[in-house]
Amino acid sequence: MPTLIDPVATAGLVTREVRDSSRDGVPTKVAVARRTYTTERADLWEAVTSPDRIPRWFMPVSGDLSVGGRYQLEGNAGGTVERCAAPEEFAVTWEFGDTVSWLTVHLTPADGGTTLELQHESPVDPDFWAQYGPGAVGVGWDLGLMGLGLHLAGGATMDPAEAEAWSLSPEGVEFARLASTGWADAAVVAGDDPAEAQAARERTLAFYTTQPEA
Repeated sequence: MPTLIDPVATAGLVTREVRDSSRDGVPTKVAVARRTYTTERADLWEAVTSPDRIPRWFMPVSGDLSVGGRYQLEGNAGGTVERCAAPEEFAVTWEFGDTVSWLTVHLTPADGGTTLELQHESPVDPDFWAQYGPGAVGVGWDLGLMGLGLHLAGGATMDPAEAEAWSLSPEGVEFARLASTGWADAAVVAGDDPAEAQAARERTLAFYTTQPEA
């Protein structure tokens, strides 16, 4: 990942929203991220659905990416492809450990490009939400959307080691601070207590910017 990234400008490309919802009577929280890319919808669709291109900005993926198939992201989540309507929308389950959540991606033509809207819906764990708020998933998706933007702009392939080093650099820490602040602000708009949302923001920031112990 290039080191010359303006964290303020890049974080500002994403709009963030938090919604309350439910599935089968179980309360859920939905983190919504939107970013517009200066590329045609067909190109963006290919970038987010092609097993050849996904690893170039996100992480290696294996399995069957057709409806009903199972996929697995290397070292991360896996799940089932629930629906796909190219080049407009796809939805998958997002299964990590014992937790199942749901991811939906919409692509909409926009002036000068295509808007991607990502919705990550998760069951509400009150303790986890109080600790991290929406930034737990939101900051990770902000980083993914940044990697997608770099790929679309120059066709570059992300180097995982370089990306990890960048995340701990001053620019990377500033990006995480701005992203986590944006998610905390969205949580407040959705009804969270401001002081609690800011405390969760600080814990989220520490999670994403603390050097793992050897």
